[in-house]
Amino acid sequence: MGASAWKTSLSIYAFLPTISGSTTFPTLPGNPSPGVNIDANTIIDHLKMTFMGTLDIHNGKWGAFTDILYMDIGGNKPKSRDFTIDGVPSTLTGDLSLDIKGTIWTTAVEYRLATSDPAFTVDALAGVRMFNMKNTLGWNFTGSAGSPLAGRSGSTVVDESNWDAIVGVKGNYTFGAERQWFVPFYFDIGTGQSDLTYQILGGIGYRYKWGDVVAAWRYIDYNMKSGKPLESMNFNGPMIGATWRW
Repeated sequence: MGASAWKTSLSIYAFLPTISGSTTFPTLPGNPSPGVNIDANTIIDHLKMTFMGTLDIHNGKWGAFTDILYMDIGGNKPKSRDFTIDGVPSTLTGDLSLDIKGTIWTTAVEYRLATSDPAFTVDALAGVRMFNMKNTLGWNFTGSAGSPLAGRSGSTVVDESNWDAIVGVKGNYTFGAERQWFVPFYFDIGTGQSDLTYQILGGIGYRYKWGDVVAAWRYIDYNMKSGKPLESMNFNGPMIGATWRW
């Protein structure tokens, strides 16, 4: 019996998420000044740059994949009070700008599970995910003269990196008279330097001779350990992509 052939696929896709998450910024780095807590969803309004791609290889029941997501997102919110200072709703008004640069890199090994339906494939997976997020807040506060931040302006940065172990499943169900339509799905969950992270994807695809096109919905969630400046972050939105196979 001959050895199994290697099968490789490369996917390039566009992900257009809504981003939300809570970050506490030190307003005067290195000093015990009040921390300003911002939810990214109150400021972010546009995507500056993004790159997303997945490489998957299989040989028989075993396989591996690596997925990378990079995004640069920014926004401005003049005359905002959508923030807290030391956990208390602000009495100040702030002209705020927020820039988020993030990289999410997932890599894992896969094992093909047996199914009773040849059109239904399921792979168990185990691996790691790296999450790096650099949030830069620019601010100009006006308001009550009694506040230590009134009349202050400046910028501050929170730069966090986390590594987490993950487990999950991925696969697809093929249907249609010529087996050209398919439903891809993906789920993973993990922990490590983060308190909890998980990712869910589901959609619909069509298979051509050269490869596949897919439209899907993707959700990535992070909850950080207590005391971290970056408290939580999630990405939720549609994704479209193309896959080449050889």
